[in-house]
Amino acid sequence: MIVATAGHVDHGKTSLVRALTHVDTDRLEEEKRRGMSIDLGFAYADFGLAEPIGFVDVPGHERFVRNMLAGVAAIDCVLLVIAADDGPMPQTLEHLAILELLGFKQSVVALTKVDRVDAARVAEVTQEIRALLASTGLKDAAILPVVATTGVGVDALREHLVNAARTQASAATGGNFRLAIDRAFSLSGAGLVVTGAVYSGRAEVGDLVILSPHGIEARIRSIHAQNRLASCALAGQRCALNLSGLELRKVRIERGDWALAANIHSPTQRLDVELKLLASEARHLSDGAPVQLHLAAASIPARVVLLDAKTLAAGRAGLAQLVLDQPIAALHGDRFVLRDQAAQRTIGGGRVLDPFGTARGRAKPARLAELDALGEPSAQASLRRLLNTKSDGVDLPQFERARNLNDAEQQVLRAAVELQLVTHHEHEFAVSTAQWRALRERFTRCMVIHHQRHPERIGANETELLSATLDSGGATPESVASDSNNYSSRSIVNTIRRAALRSLIAERVIVRDGLHLRVPEHRAQLSAKDQILFDRVSAALRGAGLRPPIIGDLAKTLDVDLTVLQAFAQRASHSGHLAAVAANRFYLPDTVAALVQVARELAAQAPQQGFDAAAFRDKSGIGRNLTIQVLEFLDRNGFTRFARERRWMVELGVSQE
Repeated sequence: MIVATAGHVDHGKTSLVRALTHVDTDRLEEEKRRGMSIDLGFAYADFGLAEPIGFVDVPGHERFVRNMLAGVAAIDCVLLVIAADDGPMPQTLEHLAILELLGFKQSVVALTKVDRVDAARVAEVTQEIRALLASTGLKDAAILPVVATTGVGVDALREHLVNAARTQASAATGGNFRLAIDRAFSLSGAGLVVTGAVYSGRAEVGDLVILSPHGIEARIRSIHAQNRLASCALAGQRCALNLSGLELRKVRIERGDWALAANIHSPTQRLDVELKLLASEARHLSDGAPVQLHLAAASIPARVVLLDAKTLAAGRAGLAQLVLDQPIAALHGDRFVLRDQAAQRTIGGGRVLDPFGTARGRAKPARLAELDALGEPSAQASLRRLLNTKSDGVDLPQFERARNLNDAEQQVLRAAVELQLVTHHEHEFAVSTAQWRALRERFTRCMVIHHQRHPERIGANETELLSATLDSGGATPESVASDSNNYSSRSIVNTIRRAALRSLIAERVIVRDGLHLRVPEHRAQLSAKDQILFDRVSAALRGAGLRPPIIGDLAKTLDVDLTVLQAFAQRASHSGHLAAVAANRFYLPDTVAALVQVARELAAQAPQQGFDAAAFRDKSGIGRNLTIQVLEFLDRNGFTRFARERRWMVELGVSQE
């Protein structure tokens, strides 16, 4: 168990910790000279339990609230210290507000210096404390009178802490490893040592961690947990990690950094949060207000962007985005405290809903609905609601990272929630099974309608069918309220639709016929006259391979009037029997498919870089001018995408850029 002190300056926090542990936590020369704690102090005491109880002694002076906040970020029990002669003082109230914002409930109040007052004063202050705690999460705290200098009441307080430790539920070791660094220093012969509280997960000697937000990799050489040499570090412990790594000298590791499992290292500067303004605030909080953010051991300047109101009144809660001056390693559910820009007073706090807030559309109704879904405490409940909210899918790896789910927890989540996975730029997006089923039904319905309207055509090409699904009630890219961080919503929506179509083709619910798609039972019929001419044209084009003649030369070869052949070619291209690659050049669908395969092979050779026209010309052997015509045809028909003089395959969503 980790216990942190709290309370006003000179109420005896350090003396009380010394009486409990026999350790003087004032380690700095200035602290000893001034008789006042300035920075965090640490002590451990073996009270006969399985492992020692850790104590974090925090400074009580208003100038050092920043240090106090770093010490109480991840503890199990609060030891609120109030002197009987003074009673609750300004820093008592501020510390209590901070503890309330951080959601602490397990606590005990040490009423110190009772030897300086009479029994009536002790009773009076006790009643005052009860009234003060009545509306907080600490309302059930025991109030124990003590005199640290003489030892009066210290044994009773120690016994109370022992009982609390025995009855405390074991810290959940789920999630990935996270240690919030509150100290970093070098030891001769050992190297870098970082200390802090383990928020989640476990790490063992020899494991690799990432020092975040810097992105520096380090290996754990040794571990001290609760002041004992250990083979592993677990959630709920205070630990010291001795780290080694080639890049450690490149950056300065300091309070506020994290030691993390590599798969959750994802620094961010936009936190979408649930924010509460303290009732004691004299003024409302305005949109754009500058603040100081305290999260775990970090303290970072930030700006508040209110999402569901123009202002936030004292005592009220709302949704906001915190835009940070520098990156931080935060995750869903992390508690935070806000102080004013000058760091003179605590003004509010709350919890992180989405550590990866988006800059675009952040206050639109659809995004606010997403944040409401993200507020669910259960990952499964949250994901189910998100799937029903978002038409552009849920970035599943990002959701799992934000929730700090380890591999086993991810498997449980994916098995418990009905969803369909779609890959976009090697990233997984989840769609609800209901949306996926509805989208597939729209494709088959549109395909049937197309055949009814155009019985003479082989079918619709992919672009036509994708457009038709939008017109028939599908979610348009424009209807998506916000982009999904690094990925365009328009691109994701298109990928989801293409993936649904691809699944129908794989199951042969819809079949490919040359360059067109149709239902299996549909057959297009040419007129008897056109069929005769088509047979002659097909033979000539097939004999020409990948370089069919222009229509004028084809008319001469077949001895057919050019006007007649042009009219036929237009009818045949409209029905899908021919493909108009250019105004004067027509291909058989099978030949175009062969050219698509050339593009596919080139794209597979350079999936990130794409391919250029010269590479296509050389591989196909069709010459430069015809290459340009063919590639522009492939672009128009959605087989390839052209950007920066290069091309990538986008056929049915298989983008390789």
